Amino acid sequence: MGLFDKGVKKTKESFFQRLSRAVVGKSRVDDSVLDAIEEALVASDMGVDTTLKIVDSLEERVERDKYMSFDELVGMLREEIGSLMDVETAPSSEEPLDFSHKPLVVMVVGVNGVGKTTTIGKLAARYKAQGKKVMIGAADTFRAAAVDQLQIWADRSGVDIVKQGMGADPASVAFDTVKSAVAKEADVVLIDTAGRLHNRIDLMNELTKIRNVMRKVIPDAPHEVLLVLDASTGQNAYQQAREFSRATDITSLAVTKLDGTAKGGVVIGIVDQLKVPVKFIGIGEGIDDLKVFDRKEFVNSLFSRQDIEK
Repeated sequence: MGLFDKGVKKTKESFFQRLSRAVVGKSRVDDSVLDAIEEALVASDMGVDTTLKIVDSLEERVERDKYMSFDELVGMLREEIGSLMDVETAPSSEEPLDFSHKPLVVMVVGVNGVGKTTTIGKLAARYKAQGKKVMIGAADTFRAAAVDQLQIWADRSGVDIVKQGMGADPASVAFDTVKSAVAKEADVVLIDTAGRLHNRIDLMNELTKIRNVMRKVIPDAPHEVLLVLDASTGQNAYQQAREFSRATDITSLAVTKLDGTAKGGVVIGIVDQLKVPVKFIGIGEGIDDLKVFDRKEFVNSLFSRQDIEK
């Protein structure tokens, strides 16, 4: 079983079971089949808007072709979803972050509980293993556990961490981190931020302040704003993505817990609605279980029918 086969296994099983029931005994795709497809897409948490976009496109194609076998229908769905996922992921799928910046400053955002701190730790380990000099900024100063957790990851990965006491000004931590990173000629800086979403104005003001103080040291920082989302929360993940995109300029996504949910369709819906690429996915608890996202492999795995009973 491949990387993405593991990641989308539950989503795929649920989707194909619904789809298979819809077409069994059918000689053509009719309204009942299209309704069942719509239900299957919504059940995978693809979102209403994205689901309707796919179904409307299918209706147009079915109107032209009339008869369609199960395999033809699956192929058509693969094409439609693949086109929705076709968002620019420069500089490359092998290395999705742009290391032409030195140091590369990545501001990591997301609500508490989605795996944000763990994602930062795994990114630190990934780039340390590549021989890069990594620095972490513990700017989530509202949770003592967040700083402690980052310290554990920094120790485990052998990277430097900049931190202050609980309740310290997050922007001050970010400033100290990038200033130290420049002095020590670091390759990548990972800035943690508070995972609060109860008041968008407060969130926007805090993220703007962090951005502004970092730019006193590095004028174009941050170079990447990475939003971490938990796939298992389904449409809640989409709501979080929408709120954070209103608060700051999200440039990329990291999706965690994809392997443990049948709601993997939320990845497709978020990319379609926000036009922001997924660059990393989490498919396990291990230090190496944060992987570079490959949209083609993701779509192919979603529609691979190995081990799926029709």
